[in-house]
Amino acid sequence: MNSNAAIYPSLVGKRVIVSGGGSGIGAGIVEGFARQGAKVAFVDIADEASHALCEELADCETPPIYRKCDITDAAGYQACLKDLIGMLGGCDVLVNNAANDDRHRIDEVTPEYWDRRMAINLKHKFFAAQAVVPAMREAGGGSIVNLGSISWHLGLADLAVYQTAKAAVEGLTRSLARELGRENIRVNAILPGNVQTPRQQQWYTPEGEAEIVAAQCLDGRIQPGDVAAVALFLASDDARFCTAHNFWIDGGWR
Repeated sequence: MNSNAAIYPSLVGKRVIVSGGGSGIGAGIVEGFARQGAKVAFVDIADEASHALCEELADCETPPIYRKCDITDAAGYQACLKDLIGMLGGCDVLVNNAANDDRHRIDEVTPEYWDRRMAINLKHKFFAAQAVVPAMREAGGGSIVNLGSISWHLGLADLAVYQTAKAAVEGLTRSLARELGRENIRVNAILPGNVQTPRQQQWYTPEGEAEIVAAQCLDGRIQPGDVAAVALFLASDDARFCTAHNFWIDGGWR
């Protein structure tokens, strides 16, 4: 975590749940909240990375809780979330981060592949929100942060199904914000550009990474902690009138 990063007193003790928190952007978000003094629980299917993250953050005042869970099983995921809410004593913040951006060509997509990708990239966000809203109502409000993507705004190749789901995330965000706003539950979306994670680096050569930087307005590569910084702000009381909107972090790559 950046030693010069903002500190949000309002996040101390907040009960936070993150999906896909074991690696990449999700791990950066888990670390960010844990270092702020929040009580964090996260789900993932990657045991090794998730346990390693918990060990790395064991020095936090409240170390994060990890549960292995398949987010594509809506009923099982909601049951897991309710269990985590019980362990945390409630839920103030939900970060719907989990996703999968495997490349695919249009002629290779089957109905089964389509359904699976929608479950991974879109469906779980709605049902996670549905599961945590009662706890947020009881707490007097909350913040839901959905991870979208710059990709569909750019119209990148070999990502048709992924980009369709990510476009829908923005519609879901505005719909939930409208329906939940009078209960003091804010809903926003973060739209990252290309974030330098081990997973993303499998798709790009050094030359490809140089092309990304050249397309940005700013030099350098976006890191998971940069995305986490936006999530921390949106979850904090400082963002109390921020809802129904997209927050871009892409270095100006549009």
